[in-house]
Amino acid sequence: MFRLWAKTFHNNHMLQDAVIADDTEDTRTHKVFRALDEICLRFDLGRPIWLDATISDFKRYSKTRFTQDNFIETIDFDYLEIQVIEED
Repeated sequence: MFRLWAKTFHNNHMLQDAVIADDTEDTRTHKVFRALDEICLRFDLGRPIWLDATISDFKRYSKTRFTQDNFIETIDFDYLEIQVIEED
């Protein structure tokens, strides 16, 4: 089972969160991208851009934050944080 937890924060307060589970036999990368797509649909967000810093943080900690720099449109929160909470 693969599970990814996503949260949006504004002024250090969590606004919304969701956990996406994936039971497929796909690669970790595909699972992360599918989960992020699902989060964007649930939170009504545009897809964030993976910058070098976000990729590095995610590889190192299985957790990263997407700030305004990662989005094309304006966001009404400070950052979107994603974290892998369970892996196969």
